[in-house]
Amino acid sequence: MDGGGQYVEAKHIREGQRLSGGHTVVQVSVQKLAEKVPVYDLSVPRHLNFVLENGLVVHNSGKSFSAKREITNVVLVTEDDVLICDPEDEYAPLVKRLGGQVVKISPTSTQYVNPMDINLNYSDDDNPLALKVDFLLSFCDIVVGSKDGLQPVEKTVIDRCVRNVYRPYLADPDPARMPILQDLYDELLAQPETEAQRIAAALELYVTGSLNVFNHRTNVELTNRLVCFNIKELGKQLKQLGMLVIQDQVWNRVTVNRAAGKTTRYYVDEFHLLLKGELASWSVEIWKRFRKWGGIPTGITQNIKDLLASREIENIFENSDFIYMLNQAAGDRQILAKQLNISPHQLSYVTHSSEGEGLLFYGNVILPFVDRFPKDTELYGIMTTKPQEVSG
Repeated sequence: MDGGGQYVEAKHIREGQRLSGGHTVVQVSVQKLAEKVPVYDLSVPRHLNFVLENGLVVHNSGKSFSAKREITNVVLVTEDDVLICDPEDEYAPLVKRLGGQVVKISPTSTQYVNPMDINLNYSDDDNPLALKVDFLLSFCDIVVGSKDGLQPVEKTVIDRCVRNVYRPYLADPDPARMPILQDLYDELLAQPETEAQRIAAALELYVTGSLNVFNHRTNVELTNRLVCFNIKELGKQLKQLGMLVIQDQVWNRVTVNRAAGKTTRYYVDEFHLLLKGELASWSVEIWKRFRKWGGIPTGITQNIKDLLASREIENIFENSDFIYMLNQAAGDRQILAKQLNISPHQLSYVTHSSEGEGLLFYGNVILPFVDRFPKDTELYGIMTTKPQEVSG
């Protein structure tokens, strides 16, 4: 569709033409195929497909399957790196079948990811610590758990301690000198302020206590182009922290790939959990930075009320290329209709709709779609999450 929302035949597209979604045609080529290609042939070269990039996937049924459809296509027809945050252990079979790596993070796991990891490309200025301080402020905000968030004095103390802890590593960037949470905890204890003692007391559970899963140096090689972080067993107390830490690890990958001119895609399920409290501002900031640095983030959620309750969601919507919406519950439909200006007729496509049916929001265009994925395929057997089909 062109910029005015009118359908245009492919043969009439010209260089410089404005298309929907705010895109401009930069090159036109016509290719003759020897025979018709089935739409589910995932070996179709990338240049024959329109690529929808970062966005939101929102629906009450089929969200994981839809995300797996896109992940499979990305892995098979691009060279992009793909990282997945999997809070419900739904992506491992597909990731393993595609030759990817599954990292299981839990209180009993021996696989560790260090929230203090940093590389010299971490920020786009001369001081990579500024962004890392923001991350650790969000981390401590969740740990302290105060209703009003961290107070100004507490933020100042954390900022000072973080800079002190990283000073030896930045002077000599040896992986063996990478700080861990224990170092931050010890530095807090050494401060004179009572606020520092309060933060340290809250951190103790995650350093020397029973939830010390994040008090280790990273011991997994995160070099595979397809990595899935399985955090199902972290439980309610740790899940939000786990999602934050994984997002930071993805940012580290984005910074490395940017220097190499490579795209990084990040799929995060249960996305609404990242839009609460201090975590929300960090998530919005990272969402924007991902795009700027060649990353393509996609949020996936079925909890619409929590998603739209966040004050930051408008920033996320404004920085998303597309929204992919499947069947919605009655209450969620009304909320979404108001937020996204959906007409009653358009709303019918996500009202008691069948699997694989919904609406695609792309720029100023809203398109109904039907996606019938063939069930007699190996891919379908790997991607389905229906209990009766999984058990079969």
